[in-house]
Amino acid sequence: MIEDIIKETQQKMKSTVAVFEQDLHGMRGGRASTALVERLPVEYYGQETELRQLATISTPEAMQILIRPYDKGAVKAIEKAIRVSEINLNPNVDGDVIRLNMPPLTRERRQEMVKLVHKRAEDARVSVRNIRRHSNDDIKEFEKEKMISEDEAKHGADETQKLTDKFIAEIDALVKAKEKDIMDV
Repeated sequence: MIEDIIKETQQKMKSTVAVFEQDLHGMRGGRASTALVERLPVEYYGQETELRQLATISTPEAMQILIRPYDKGAVKAIEKAIRVSEINLNPNVDGDVIRLNMPPLTRERRQEMVKLVHKRAEDARVSVRNIRRHSNDDIKEFEKEKMISEDEAKHGADETQKLTDKFIAEIDALVKAKEKDIMDV
């Protein structure tokens, strides 16, 4: 019973870290990254579709993203999606390809990005701690209903804490790497 709770807790914490990592990939670092736009929702034939399903995305230069749609009719829809998104880039349509030129980040903008990374990291840590709390509540409930012994409950709480420490350390490592990426000029 305790093993099931621990496995479920581990899965939830792992998915929280994965979501946080995906969030970080979408944040702009010192150079162009396809992750900045690949999950961008595009209105395509009345259907909201991720950009990566509509086009080949590459970085031919350090500060440029090249988007080559599979269907030439999607160029206008992709351009519109980029313009209304939060990435604040101006798409240049060149025939059937779209180029996104990344302006260099200013020092102030880099510092804002680092603050945003730290805020999102704290949100991820809070999420991991909430998962720990729910797991511990389940363990206490089993103990209260005499389904497990006091020793088993203590062991379950210790294992949950170890998982929490492990996943928070992973979040911290991701933050450190992203911060370095952003601050590299």
